Amino acid sequence: MKKTEYSLVILNANIITLNNEQPRAKAIAIENEKIVAVGSNKQILSHKSKNTKIIDCENKTVVPGLVDCHVHMLEFGFLLQELNLRSTKSIKEMQNSLRKHVERKPELEWILGGRWDEEKFSEKRYPTRWDLDKIISNKPVLLKRVCGHLAVVNSKALRLARITENTRVNGGIVDLDETTGEPTGILRDNAMDLVSKLIPNRSRSTVEMACISACRAAVQAGLTGVHWLVDSTEEIQVLQTMASEGKLPLRVNLGIPAKMLKEITHLGLTTGFGNDMLKLSFMKILADGSLGARTAALEKGYSDDLVKRGIMLYSRRKLHELILEAHKNGWQVAVHAIGDRALKQVIEAMNEAMKKVPRKDHRHRIEHCSIMNEALISQMKELDLIASVQPHFVVSDVWTVDRIGIERARWAYPFKTLFDKGIVVVSGSDCPIELISPLLGLWAAVKREDKPEERLTVEETLRTYTVNAAFASFDEAKKGTIEAGKYADLTILAEDI
Repeated sequence: MKKTEYSLVILNANIITLNNEQPRAKAIAIENEKIVAVGSNKQILSHKSKNTKIIDCENKTVVPGLVDCHVHMLEFGFLLQELNLRSTKSIKEMQNSLRKHVERKPELEWILGGRWDEEKFSEKRYPTRWDLDKIISNKPVLLKRVCGHLAVVNSKALRLARITENTRVNGGIVDLDETTGEPTGILRDNAMDLVSKLIPNRSRSTVEMACISACRAAVQAGLTGVHWLVDSTEEIQVLQTMASEGKLPLRVNLGIPAKMLKEITHLGLTTGFGNDMLKLSFMKILADGSLGARTAALEKGYSDDLVKRGIMLYSRRKLHELILEAHKNGWQVAVHAIGDRALKQVIEAMNEAMKKVPRKDHRHRIEHCSIMNEALISQMKELDLIASVQPHFVVSDVWTVDRIGIERARWAYPFKTLFDKGIVVVSGSDCPIELISPLLGLWAAVKREDKPEERLTVEETLRTYTVNAAFASFDEAKKGTIEAGKYADLTILAEDI
């Protein structure tokens, strides 16, 4: 019998397979992008030929390919080209950065960017339109807060959008000055759309370059796949072209916005359409806002602003209708829910949809699951819902106790409790809200200084980026562990995590 010869082997590696039947190994054999054997150096080398390519890992650690399960890739790609204010420490510094950006790019018709965080500002307040007007008043400016659920715009943008003190928005808020009653330039959630819809469409080539830039950064961070939240059919078309031309360097599972539900369902498309490089995965619905913008929907008022309870972006009836429609049309449903009030309404709507249209193995998801309680966690388990979390939020949201109080903060980001209840937990960055770094997320979940009882182990966290991520996209037979028959999606790390 002719000996099997491998075209590619990885040797001298510290391999963490996450396959319970063979937890550790030293070498991997690969053929046609698939793993064909896992074992010792001796076992794998016995199938080497003169044509075999060898990668000597020099005892570096190899893990299953890491997958970010919640990322806004196109927005991230644009931010790489726009004004990035993530590290800004004051409004004055923000103004200086804005001035330099405008001077460098005088051709811009709109000034876009953001990721600022007033919690880091020495002034400890939101920037206003008047702050922006001092730097630029003849072009519209829109700068989003780090959470993406609040933005500041200048007076030019307010005028173009015809926003006044009388403007009212369903699922959004136009902040008014307490003294004069005028718009301050701060727009929350759906109110941002009044301005953003006026921004001229970017060219197809610009969109493609942003996608490519984001993909490169993701691969450099150690990712082999992403759950990519899209916003338009054009974005999907660009990704389809990239995939057909071999320009996608990682696997992409698409999250489709609710606004596209009727359009894309009418075409007969649903979860699973596509191939192993690019496929439709889930329908994304936004239920509430963010804790940072105080628009996450809470049962009781914010501890640092008792008047506010956050915003539900849909009425209860509309939310139920959206989830039911997506569910009955065969979609995996993923709902953004941060506050406990939003989580309660989402779980109720999912429960109702499943009773009306029973479906096995739906694998519906709740994105973020930030402020929970024991009852909500038990209900998630009963409905077999997946918890899609962002571990680095526990580091960034240093104000959590001030914002919601000690009692509710006990149930903020309860990763270990979710795990112990048997709920499938997957991890993501929500980039560009957080850095696109799975290792940073892993560190945050394991370190967990704010709440040691909710710490995950390294292996548990690693599973959220690998085994569980594969389950969430119905790909557990193809990836997630290092074993024969699965794709050779691998991440090599410099050190043993």
